[in-house]
Amino acid sequence: MSKIKPLIRWESALACLILLECILFGIISPGFLNISNLLYSMNDFAYIALAAIPMTFVIITGGIDVSVGSIMGLTSIVCGVLWMNGFSVWFAALIAIVAAILAGSVNGLLVAYTNVQPLVVTLGGMFLFSGIALVISGGSSASGYEGISGFPNPFVEIANGQLLGIPNPLLILILCIFLFGGLLHYTRYGRQVFLVGINIKAARYSGVHTKWTLMSTYMLSSLGGGIGGIILTSYFSSARSDLGAEAVLPVITAVVLGGTSIFGGKGSVLGTAIASIFIGIMQYGLQMAGLSSQHISVVIGSILIISVCLRDSNWHSILRSKNRHLVLKK
Repeated sequence: MSKIKPLIRWESALACLILLECILFGIISPGFLNISNLLYSMNDFAYIALAAIPMTFVIITGGIDVSVGSIMGLTSIVCGVLWMNGFSVWFAALIAIVAAILAGSVNGLLVAYTNVQPLVVTLGGMFLFSGIALVISGGSSASGYEGISGFPNPFVEIANGQLLGIPNPLLILILCIFLFGGLLHYTRYGRQVFLVGINIKAARYSGVHTKWTLMSTYMLSSLGGGIGGIILTSYFSSARSDLGAEAVLPVITAVVLGGTSIFGGKGSVLGTAIASIFIGIMQYGLQMAGLSSQHISVVIGSILIISVCLRDSNWHSILRSKNRHLVLKK
């Protein structure tokens, strides 16, 4: 219980920050506070949250997955090419998500069964999967900004439709929060993920299949990337190999800002979801304020650095040493 309370306090602070940024952007741009605009702005960043929530599992184990953006592009182009070649769009989307999970299993296999650092493995995976996506795209004459378009309306409605006035991506996000949150916080598997992040040797001696646990977290992360890729394809009604290319920074920022420790062993799905909303609203507000995507990347990068410093620095030791130094000076 003592470990949960700090996370609750952090999540409450994030919720307050969302309220503050809404007030601030409302003052800068009066049209920002339109409820309908705010709701539908979530369509622009739902894919970030959908990828960040499963990424939480990876970072809790002490790893990282920088290939999630390229997996989004791979999922998108696989779905588009299969549909263009006569398959049902729903079957194409399912196969594309399976391809994403297989890509994640490659990352997970290398991380779990070799001594190579997760950053190096997934960085290589990023180039590998984006290269495969480009090859598939070029082979189907779908290169360039046009991609593969003309998807049927029911598929396009996944990201652009609504149910009872609530945008579909928001409903999908809420469903993922419950599913992944339940998996992480209320199952034996979730406890094993935390234990691997806290001390992998202790987890191994406790009978936890650590290699499978590690590998499965990367498969879950790729599943999130695959879902995000389908959402992006539906949103733009176009399948392209470069979709999600800029997703890595905001996805990792959302996980870390949400309270997940980059050293592993600590984190929550709810915190990641709230942080994703915080980042998404910030992107929307900065766009309304007239900032370019390059400036927005600077802001998000700064948030990542600040959040890591705030969450993972041992402030008690720093303050104690500072007080000791002041006492010695006196």
